[in-house]
Amino acid sequence: MIYEAQGHTIDLTQITRLYPAVTINAGGERAQVSLEWAELKKDSIEIEAYVLVFDCDPLDEVPHHRVTLQFTCKEDLIEAMQRVSQMMA
Repeated sequence: MIYEAQGHTIDLTQITRLYPAVTINAGGERAQVSLEWAELKKDSIEIEAYVLVFDCDPLDEVPHHRVTLQFTCKEDLIEAMQRVSQMMA
């Protein structure tokens, strides 16, 4: 199963980790955090982008083959997650 988005071609059969996250700016520092944490702290952080992360490396290794799709709003992220979920079902 091949998923194509934002100029990336992703083989979904090779995915070992797939998760949503948020890129934030907090006190001048940029970081990627969980979507749930960002929603809890939304009053004290600046959300720069919503992201969907695809890793293809074995679970016990540091991810080197990562594709990150960026979205400007949570709704677009959820829509992409639903498309991927339907393809993987």
